[in-house]
Amino acid sequence: MLPGALAVLLTLFSLTESKQKDLYTFKVVNSRGKLVSLEKYRGSVSLVVNVASDCGFTEEHYKDLQQLQRDFGPYHFNVLAFPCNQFGQQEPGSDKEIDSFVRRVYGVSFPLFSKIAVIGTGANNVYKHLVESSGHEPDWNFWKYLIDVNGKVVDAWGPKVSVKEIRPKIAEMVRQIILKKKEEL
Repeated sequence: MLPGALAVLLTLFSLTESKQKDLYTFKVVNSRGKLVSLEKYRGSVSLVVNVASDCGFTEEHYKDLQQLQRDFGPYHFNVLAFPCNQFGQQEPGSDKEIDSFVRRVYGVSFPLFSKIAVIGTGANNVYKHLVESSGHEPDWNFWKYLIDVNGKVVDAWGPKVSVKEIRPKIAEMVRQIILKKKEEL
């Protein structure tokens, strides 16, 4: 009887724990090898993107992502970029090489994290959470997940949806943060 009750309690506890998870509860490694808590982004809107340096979508997406970061970040918005080499082996470099390339070529100022797997059994826990929360699994580079101030997934788009197309939605979410802060003054 006791082992059965314990199993039920552990199951309930794990279900409660998983329901309380949001993007900002995770810790990840940045492109320079430092462990970073995503908690630091709570209260701002985030766009999580699996990026690649040698993809047909690279130039347009990096330029537009950097423009978003310039226009809305870093207090109210952040692009959170996760390099991934799973789709067409289009991100072959080391973390250091990727970091250097995107900062030099595209002037990237948004957070860049260590290269990860986003699908399959070796997928990073952040991406497991994003897929589970949104119901959308990346099938190529430059999948975009829009995250609200509380770390909840609002929407997801594949690489054929341009950053410019989703910009109005991001702008409105950032506007709401600013209005709320003004009301609190």
